[in-house]
Amino acid sequence: MEVREQRQELLLRIPRLRLAFVILLALIGSSYWFVQVVQGSYYRELADNNRLSKVPIHAPRGLIFDRHERLLVDNVPSYDLVLDRSLSRDLAASLDFAAEILGRSREELEETVGRYRGSSLFSPILIAESLSLSQVARFSAERLEHPEFDIDVGHLRVYRHGPLTAHVLGYLGEVAREDLEAPESAYKPGDLAGRRGIERAYEGRLRGSDGERVVVVDSRGRPRDDYRNTAASAGTDLHLTLDLELQQEAARYFEDRVGAAVALDPRNGDVLVMVSAPSYDPNRFARRLDRSEWQALVEAPHNPLQNRVLQNTHSPGSLFKIVVATAGLTEGVVNGSDSVYCGGSTRIYNRRFRCWKRAGHGWVHLREAIKESCDVYFYHLGQKLGISRIAHYARLFGLGTPTGVAIAGEKRGLVPDPEWSLRVRGSTWYPGETISVAIGQGPILTTPLQIASMMAIVANGGLRVTPRLDRDAPAAEPESIDLNRSALEFVREALWAVVNEKGTGASARVDAAQVAGKTGTVQVIEQKSWIDSKDLQFEHRDHAWFASFASVERPELVVVVFVEHGGKGSRAAAPLARILYERHFSARGLRQSS
Repeated sequence: MEVREQRQELLLRIPRLRLAFVILLALIGSSYWFVQVVQGSYYRELADNNRLSKVPIHAPRGLIFDRHERLLVDNVPSYDLVLDRSLSRDLAASLDFAAEILGRSREELEETVGRYRGSSLFSPILIAESLSLSQVARFSAERLEHPEFDIDVGHLRVYRHGPLTAHVLGYLGEVAREDLEAPESAYKPGDLAGRRGIERAYEGRLRGSDGERVVVVDSRGRPRDDYRNTAASAGTDLHLTLDLELQQEAARYFEDRVGAAVALDPRNGDVLVMVSAPSYDPNRFARRLDRSEWQALVEAPHNPLQNRVLQNTHSPGSLFKIVVATAGLTEGVVNGSDSVYCGGSTRIYNRRFRCWKRAGHGWVHLREAIKESCDVYFYHLGQKLGISRIAHYARLFGLGTPTGVAIAGEKRGLVPDPEWSLRVRGSTWYPGETISVAIGQGPILTTPLQIASMMAIVANGGLRVTPRLDRDAPAAEPESIDLNRSALEFVREALWAVVNEKGTGASARVDAAQVAGKTGTVQVIEQKSWIDSKDLQFEHRDHAWFASFASVERPELVVVVFVEHGGKGSRAAAPLARILYERHFSARGLRQSS
């Protein structure tokens, strides 16, 4: 009886043991499945990285040339220090070792490593660039003790003409977080990308595709054999419309001045010159600026990082008389024979408005008013036109609208009208403000590039061209503007007189070509009497403009010069235009004869 009870109890235990055995097998099978399937890629990578080392092959960026195949931006070999955290036994000790050789603080290196916290342990980290040969030798000698460090031969971006081309070419900077997190991003932490200028505008073309070299290493991390290689693909070279010789001349002129110069072809919009002063050396960014260097640049006088050609707006001064004259002729408000008496000032709306010339110009008609830049004539013409019609023609000339140049950051400028006044200022437009706008003063703002586009319309007879910098890209089709062609022709001839009949722009005259142009002077502070700007403190002196094109019979170059606090446009701005025209037309003659 007792034996039967024991047998019965044993039979009851067998199903329990069977269940426990099945559960145990299921757990073992699940663990095997989890390791082999779910975490299989991780452990395969772990195993491979115990014997394989991945060395990135950086793709060289495309080179950049000017319109005559002169090299502007190059790549040179650079020795960079790379850290493989998976091979480091003590990361803190590794960083102490690197800091000693590099002459940098451990905290700075920890900050660099910290930016890669979310990346794979096996992803190499760029610690330092442009190592000296002695630093390379030191890391190589300590390779056995510190296999986590490797020397990578990369490419250092070199801007051959430094500050002369800085604002048009831009520079490289470490890729931003938003670029890293963008869908299908090809960037890795630490990669460099175009941050400004051409480098940014054509990043997709200039940037190549990185490759990778995978090598078999021994237990000490020493390379033994190639395992797999993926070749890098270089970026595409870029040929700009820029003319290096003209660019150098303009930059040299602005060595001790603040302002901007731009030159373009009115036939297709090719930008030959884009200079902003003061400038900076983009080569400093190639080795990654530290915070103190960046702060010094940001706080430097006159903001050297600002591209004044398209990011600074100023009143156009007497250049705006081109718009007002065209509007008056087109609307039939004035004709070439109408005269106005200028005695040095005039009274409109019970307010006295003075001319720049204290003695006045006497009786002047429109051509003479443009040639001598008579303010009184344009006060009365502006009164007849009214602000709405003036604003309409200003917009036809492209003012108040970005030109469409490829470089980012272009300002719109401002063309005021009654609607703008109500919307922005919350007040009605006062008729007296129209009188100031008629001579390019008051709340009207333009960039030098917009003025260049405006002059191109005058030069080519009424076609708006889009400024372009990529020589190999097809030029946008010129847009026909609804402007009276006979009015434009009258203005063109008057602008020729400004330079060639002892007008205000006579200092821009050259023998090689017929130059047409207009000077402009912009008051920085209101003056109630006739004071020469040169007698004021620098920051109170007038701004100087000169806008021009040549040759009149067959225009092929527009030149606009803006000098901050330069005084009169005839003295400060027009001489650079003369230099650029002389160089351009003499160089063209040499190329044609060769």
